Amino acid sequence: MSTGKDNFSMADLTASLNEEDRAGLVNVLKDKLSSLAGQHSDILENLTPEVKKRVEVLREIQARPLLVEISNCFSDLQSQHDELEAKFFEERAALEAKYQKLYQPLYSKRYEIVNGVNEVEGNTNEAAMDQEEDKAAEEKGVPDFWLIAMKNNEVLSEEVTERDEGALKYLKDIKWCRIEDPKGFKLEFFFETNPYFKNSVLTKTYHMIDEDEPILEKAIGTEIEWYPGKCLTQKLLKKKPKKGSKNAKPITKTEDCESFFNFFNPPQVPDDDDDIDEDTAEELQNQMEQDYDIGSTIRDKIIPHAVSWFTGEAAQGDELEIEDDDDDDEDIDEDEDEDIEDDEEDEDDDNDDDEDEVKTKKKVQYSIFLSQLYSV
Repeated sequence: MSTGKDNFSMADLTASLNEEDRAGLVNVLKDKLSSLAGQHSDILENLTPEVKKRVEVLREIQARPLLVEISNCFSDLQSQHDELEAKFFEERAALEAKYQKLYQPLYSKRYEIVNGVNEVEGNTNEAAMDQEEDKAAEEKGVPDFWLIAMKNNEVLSEEVTERDEGALKYLKDIKWCRIEDPKGFKLEFFFETNPYFKNSVLTKTYHMIDEDEPILEKAIGTEIEWYPGKCLTQKLLKKKPKKGSKNAKPITKTEDCESFFNFFNPPQVPDDDDDIDEDTAEELQNQMEQDYDIGSTIRDKIIPHAVSWFTGEAAQGDELEIEDDDDDDEDIDEDEDEDIEDDEEDEDDDNDDDEDEVKTKKKVQYSIFLSQLYSV
């Protein structure tokens, strides 16, 4: 670590000089700079404007090979980086596809247990032997598995309303897959027959501008076929007629409302950007970012770790990670404060002990500097 005893800046050197020394130094520098400038300017000043212009062109020609060489060097480096990056993305996609296939048997086993297709070994006989657990024996699988898993996630819990819970109880499975043309991914939600809508599968497809970067081009959702009076994305409002009105019947009005099932009706980007103003464009961008956040959370967190989200263990893990990050930040701040205090104490001690030595060395440096300057 270097200290003030070893390194001297021009500011330090100037501070050690008296006013007469400073004036002398300035004059010497002025004379030297003038003589250096004159050596080059005399020739150009004697040239006609036409010749000066030709000389400037010659200067550019002379410098061009160096500039081209530098440009080519950077271009080659960037090309090499882009090639490696493309190879990385290609290998990563292949690796993800490989393990996606390896995960499928596990997901199939999970589906069978959750939906009561296959019973866990040992449970069937125990339930038959214990008459007090008749009710539990009739209950197949793991009720409300996906609903509870989604509600335990911070992002999705904000989207699931109390009205949604009845329909989400019929959710049997969630899957996802990559799509190639165009690039992106698709989510599939499988439902049992239910009193809310006719669809057995609801899908959400994300088209990405660049599959390797989270830049969303557009999202497409399934149109839900709601049964009459069961639409969860709208609510029916009834208003009493005004007194004295000829129409005595209440006025009914439908209004959009918050619901997880709005996820299947994503924000749409207009074909012509000129149709929207800056504020509308910003709002649309925020909506699309939120929509992608929900989709990527389901893909990357809920589907692979659904059991941990159902039990709440994944949520606790997220909280611990956040707390650890906060603690690390506090420790860093405390360490920095201690280091700053120690450095300040050391600097004060050094300054007190070596002040005279520094002044002496500065005077010596000034003398050497002047002698070298005059000898040039």
